[in-house]
Amino acid sequence: MLFFVGLLLLAACQPTDTPTSKYPRWVGDISADPELDDADFTACNEKLAAQYFHLGQQLPYKGEKYAIEQAFAKQFVPNPAIKQSGLIRIRFMVNCEGRAGRFRMIAMDTNYQEQQFDPYITDQLMEITKSLDGWEVGMRKDESVDYYQYLIFKIEDGQLKEIMP
Repeated sequence: MLFFVGLLLLAACQPTDTPTSKYPRWVGDISADPELDDADFTACNEKLAAQYFHLGQQLPYKGEKYAIEQAFAKQFVPNPAIKQSGLIRIRFMVNCEGRAGRFRMIAMDTNYQEQQFDPYITDQLMEITKSLDGWEVGMRKDESVDYYQYLIFKIEDGQLKEIMP
């Protein structure tokens, strides 16, 4: 009987809540943010979301990089008065259905120091990126998975010069 009482006391002393961390599971994970993200976008299993380099694919987009470059060539309108240069990276998640969401942007100057670009440039890049609808479903071991993707835009004197990767 004393054994059972001891077990009950031991069980009562164990924490019941799983501790949560303010840090992401992996470096680069994008947590959902209701203030930034489309409420209709959901990850299928974000605990298993692959980083872009884990899928063994180059650029999983219908028409590949050429199609993305064409979309930006048609839609991006430079402003000759803006003379900023540097790199702008937009990272996002593509869910197991091929839908993109959780877009995040960071920008840097030509010396790799964080920089704010004119919203005329960044707003266009973000809107065009969000409008891309040819993301392919990520596959791992014959199972569709969520994955992270990014595009980096090289800007010279306000002109879009290159899209990477």
